[in-house]
Amino acid sequence: MSIGLLLLIGAGILILLGLAQQVLDRLYLTDKQALIIIGAMVVGSFIEIPLYRGEPPVSINLGGAIIPLALSIYVLYRAGTAKETNRGIWGSLLVGAVIYGVSKIYAFDTYAGFIEPQYLWGIIAGITAYLIGRSRRLAFVSATMGIILADLIRAIEGAVTGRFGPTRIGGAGVLDTVVLAGLIGVIIAEVIGETRERLQGGPDHSPDRPEGLQEPDQREGGDENG
Repeated sequence: MSIGLLLLIGAGILILLGLAQQVLDRLYLTDKQALIIIGAMVVGSFIEIPLYRGEPPVSINLGGAIIPLALSIYVLYRAGTAKETNRGIWGSLLVGAVIYGVSKIYAFDTYAGFIEPQYLWGIIAGITAYLIGRSRRLAFVSATMGIILADLIRAIEGAVTGRFGPTRIGGAGVLDTVVLAGLIGVIIAEVIGETRERLQGGPDHSPDRPEGLQEPDQREGGDENG
């Protein structure tokens, strides 16, 4: 079983134990919604949707690209401010550019490098996404969309030049990279965010805070799982 599937299963267990509620609140997800998405990604990782049947053929993976991309767009749509939305978009573009650049200089031969490329990309994407976004939401969005964007660019490059074999956007190990990048970005943001909040005496619950950045139970009509 791949590391991506193992990480998804681990995340599902944490959700069932009630240990991920704060992160889910930041992503506008309930426990039930998150578990459904995780299950869909696991099942969808085995489903390839053909996009181009010529040479080389191009397909997109349901669990490794379409579902995480849809989730990222949803989170970005629910962003509290236009500034946050713009940072999410630019963050995704920058992460995609960094990963594409790394893919050009890093040896693809597993035995030639100190770490497999998909794990290296996931780590770099997660760290870069946090440095750009500086929040749980933006770290998740930038890391996830950045990886998918880099994979899409590589697919287009392969289709145009014909230098690569069949391209599976979101497949062939990219699910591992997407999941790893998203988790690393969120975990770093969570640890640093919690540390900063404790040093500042707790999170900002003032009514003057933008609605989209308020805790779910602060919003009018909101609930604890929002």
